[in-house]
Amino acid sequence: MYILEVILEDSGKRVDNVTLKHLVGLKPELEISRTIVQDMIDKGEILLNGKIVKVSHKVNAGDKIEIDSEKLERESLAGHDKKIPRAEKLPLDIIYEDEDILVVNKPAGMVVHPACGNYSGTLVNALLNYGGFLTEFNEPRDTKDEKHTLRPGIVHRLDKDTSGVMLVAKTGVALRKLSSQLKHRTIAKKYIAIVKGIIDLDEGIIDLPVNHDKKNRMKMVIDREEGKEAVTHYKVMSRNKEGNFTVLEVTPKTGRTHQIRIHFAHIGHPILGDTLYNGPAVQGLSRQALHAESISFMHPSKNKVVEFSAKIPSDIKKFLS
Repeated sequence: MYILEVILEDSGKRVDNVTLKHLVGLKPELEISRTIVQDMIDKGEILLNGKIVKVSHKVNAGDKIEIDSEKLERESLAGHDKKIPRAEKLPLDIIYEDEDILVVNKPAGMVVHPACGNYSGTLVNALLNYGGFLTEFNEPRDTKDEKHTLRPGIVHRLDKDTSGVMLVAKTGVALRKLSSQLKHRTIAKKYIAIVKGIIDLDEGIIDLPVNHDKKNRMKMVIDREEGKEAVTHYKVMSRNKEGNFTVLEVTPKTGRTHQIRIHFAHIGHPILGDTLYNGPAVQGLSRQALHAESISFMHPSKNKVVEFSAKIPSDIKKFLS
């Protein structure tokens, strides 16, 4: 069940329009249309303050819109077979491979999995074309589990313009085991980040809850009242007073959307090139200076901790030199 609270700026608007607006930001991986929302309202699968209303009903600030999440996902996927990702001949930078997993180095600019506006050219499309990727993920299945439709084998995500190491499962068993590790925070990831300004402390912890921005669902904000726990550890690798930037090793203890980016922006040290969070544009960098350097986890079948790393990409390396 998804519950949306109507904010002041949406007061007086139609319930179908308000629901659609927020669902597109909340669940960008689903193909949600106004027709789907209106049909669900008519069927009583979307309620306003616990009651069935007409699609044209006007909402007020503080109203609660309740959405049947399972039916929403089923409706959004039904009739959209063309959106199920297909194999595409795209380059894959494979760091490691065995019968259970693939570890790849994702380039900046590549979206991880299909979502609204990005149904091709993604890492998933590339994986489905790779001969070593298990065929059980390559065929559409009658399932509610989106990992078998839009995100086959994807254990975790990286933002489009963040480069670096990514872990991919090749079997359903491996996917379940690795997803469980991610849920219980036993997968450790390290990033290299270049932030604006000089950070004085050699290391520190940012412990600030984050939430979707109610005015712009594509952004995250610090929300001490309703936000989810988000903890980021960092160590200073080097300081460049002339260039007014600091190079950090960052270890997130939680995996919230845009966590590293919003945390450093909030403390006044946004990541260079991260214009969404007021990071300064930098010559030679067309994206945020954030790179997933390494990942360690319990191998799903070998029962031992393994670690893999991805080299710093040429654009960041060139900037630092």
